[in-house]
Amino acid sequence: MEIICIEEQAFYDLIETVYQRLKKLEKKQEKWVGPEEAMRLLRVKSKTTMQKLRDEGRIRYSQPFPQTILYDTASIDAFLEKHARELL
Repeated sequence: MEIICIEEQAFYDLIETVYQRLKKLEKKQEKWVGPEEAMRLLRVKSKTTMQKLRDEGRIRYSQPFPQTILYDTASIDAFLEKHARELL
């Protein structure tokens, strides 16, 4: 067995690099998601709120079949970013 010794700061830098790469991989998400996932991403509990967001054109959606509504994750992210508050 081989033992490798590195400085403490180098160790923490390595851990941070691995963490950032895993975070980037995790961030890849579907282009279109169903209503339940959209509600989870927005932390919305009401289907009425989702209907309102669609009606007002605040979130992009697709309705490929009469009873199927899919939401664009990029528009959900853009909506959240638009309403983000900066730190003082």
